[in-house]
Amino acid sequence: MSANVSKREPVGLALVIAALGVVFGDIGTSPIYTMNILFGGAGLSVEVVNVLGVLSLIFWSLVLVVGVKYMLFVLSADNDGDGGVIALATLLRRRSQGRARSLALLLGVVASAMLIGDGLLTPAISVLSAVQGLELVTPELTDAVPELTVLVLIALFAIQHRGTARVGKLFGPVMLAWFLILAATGLYCPKQG
Repeated sequence: MSANVSKREPVGLALVIAALGVVFGDIGTSPIYTMNILFGGAGLSVEVVNVLGVLSLIFWSLVLVVGVKYMLFVLSADNDGDGGVIALATLLRRRSQGRARSLALLLGVVASAMLIGDGLLTPAISVLSAVQGLELVTPELTDAVPELTVLVLIALFAIQHRGTARVGKLFGPVMLAWFLILAATGLYCPKQG
């Protein structure tokens, strides 16, 4: 580890909010359409036990995917400061011999292709699903969903080239407000009966 990397600087509030926008931008909008699918399309009745069950699944999915998968496994694959699937494939190839080396190369190519495919599909599906969630609040927007989705995607890709930091600074406060609204709504929710 180099000398300039070994010292840890305190994490500022602005950085935390920017990370909130980048990391949880997609996950944070999921309740908009998840609840519609589960309680509308899947036919679950809106009862305390069902809501708590769904929230439990969401919580443990986040813990397992973000906490265990990414923090323990993906981020531990370090190839001279680089991480992710390509770094993992490089490490596997470097440490294997013979046929295992060829298999590591093949797995690296497949994983890289999946990463690129995920990068192409995820924004479109996430934005479309989130915009479709607006139909719950304003059914009059149903016909405008495709156009609104395209506008949001154009805006996202127009600012994406400026870097993750700028995207995070833009979406961080939006996601913070969204999470505060979700929390306030959950705390306020009056008892039915």
